Amino acid sequence: MRRDHAVTPPPDGSERLATPAAADPVAKGDCEWRPSRSPERQGRPRPLRRTRRPGIRSWVTVAMTAMVLLPAAGCERSSPGPSRAAQTSPPTRIVSVVPAVTEMLFAIGAGPLVVGVGSYDTWPPEVRSLPKIGALLDPDIERIIGLRADLAVLHGSQDDVRAQLERVGIRTFSYTLGGLDNVMGTMRRLGTLVGREREAEEAARGLERRLEALKQRAAGRPRPRTLLVFGHDPGTLRSIDASGGIGFLHDIVELVGGENVYRGERRESLRVSTEAIIAAAPEVIIDLRYGHSVSEEELKREREAWNVLPAVPAVRAGRVYVLGGDRFVVPGPRVVDAAEEIARVIMSGGEVAR
Repeated sequence: MRRDHAVTPPPDGSERLATPAAADPVAKGDCEWRPSRSPERQGRPRPLRRTRRPGIRSWVTVAMTAMVLLPAAGCERSSPGPSRAAQTSPPTRIVSVVPAVTEMLFAIGAGPLVVGVGSYDTWPPEVRSLPKIGALLDPDIERIIGLRADLAVLHGSQDDVRAQLERVGIRTFSYTLGGLDNVMGTMRRLGTLVGREREAEEAARGLERRLEALKQRAAGRPRPRTLLVFGHDPGTLRSIDASGGIGFLHDIVELVGGENVYRGERRESLRVSTEAIIAAAPEVIIDLRYGHSVSEEELKREREAWNVLPAVPAVRAGRVYVLGGDRFVVPGPRVVDAAEEIARVIMSGGEVAR
């Protein structure tokens, strides 16, 4: 019986941005202040370059690519600006290509400072009217500069973009996907950075209280073996991507009373075969659908796709749940809403949520 546990490749076949095997998951010094060198020290300055757009990328592609980023905390990086005060003062014009961090900024009261967001930012509703500046694979450097940003929130893998922005004096905050506690930790760091420490602390504590309530509710109950799937071909069980034993999705399953069937795999995502799922014998299957409004017809089709595996306990018992919404894959403040929905289906066999 074959077990296919390769790390999930980017769906478009492009080169992987980062993999857990390629680097220390807790890179020492990665959050140090690193002023970029002045043009005089670098020699002849290179011209600014707009990152080439690779073509239309679906929300799902970008979300799944982000799932393989190394777990680490966000950190600020700066470069020489016009004055010392410009470096040490809180930013007044922020752009973000990271949906999770965009949501955090609004949650801590820094929404009015945000002047540009990524192509896939949809929450809170206010972001839909803001200028778009690209995303993980196609950031628009010229537009970021044109918006007169003094802080840019980037993915941890966007080293080239960060270098270009730092050369023109724009500070950057580099974010990389991590565990569930990284949500609150990043909110607190952002609060310090943007002058909203009190608001950030209050918001983070509120989320922590809700998570602790979920943990207490699950204490002492049986822990069903749970498979959490965050991607597969629509209407079929091909190209199944599941949560491994690290990352915020794994943390949610374990915190709310499930036992992740792949908890022993020290990676965030796995490409698994149907044979491997049969061998894992999950008692609960949670299938996440996201990136657009999920219709009842789609929910029904995705649930029925699992009927081809009657040997799996979850299928046999009717415990396959299709949960729809990007809150399940964007680790911002709404991740606690997602945890509450996942807790409901794991612990009580509740109705499918949309």
